[in-house]
Amino acid sequence: MVEPGRASPEPDALACLIEIAAELRGVLADLGPRQAAAVAELAAAVRAAWAGGGTFWLCGNGGSAADAQHIAAELVGRFLRERPGRRAHALTVNSSVLTAVANDYGYDAVFARQVEALARPGDVLLVISTSGNSANCVRAVEAARRAGVAVHGFLGGDGGRLLGLVDDAFVAPSLATPRIQELHIMMGHLLCRLLEGGSGSAAERGDG
Repeated sequence: MVEPGRASPEPDALACLIEIAAELRGVLADLGPRQAAAVAELAAAVRAAWAGGGTFWLCGNGGSAADAQHIAAELVGRFLRERPGRRAHALTVNSSVLTAVANDYGYDAVFARQVEALARPGDVLLVISTSGNSANCVRAVEAARRAGVAVHGFLGGDGGRLLGLVDDAFVAPSLATPRIQELHIMMGHLLCRLLEGGSGSAAERGDG
């Protein structure tokens, strides 16, 4: 029953919601031990980096940039549990650095230049790319290799160029960019949970 004064849902919106939910359920059904292992490997690498005083770096473009910042925020702040802040930094947040490097060296260098300047041996870099082919992420991986930094990926489709360049990767089992992005942030949340340790409920946070 529709509440008084409240419009009923638009049929087109409801149809889209049903379609999206069905697509997402299909993609979720394809997740299993292989994908969990990829995120567990990343968590182990990040823990090792932190134990040695290192930093977890993240990068991506567009929605993937937002995911990089989202994951870093959960780790510097908190996800589900109270614990010390962690060393995590998205390479997408300094607009002056991004625009200076893009202007002087081209956009493909915006992450690689920061890795060169800031990352140290023993650190970990996560590259997030729905296609697996983002040129600036490829360049970032190459810079990370020169710097002695471990590299992992959150990718989509067939993994693209990045799949063969990273140490390990979660590859979302979909060709649709929205579904890939939804799985990437889901795996980001799994990563945060693994890094915090133990189990927990979202209700523990008490915030939005």
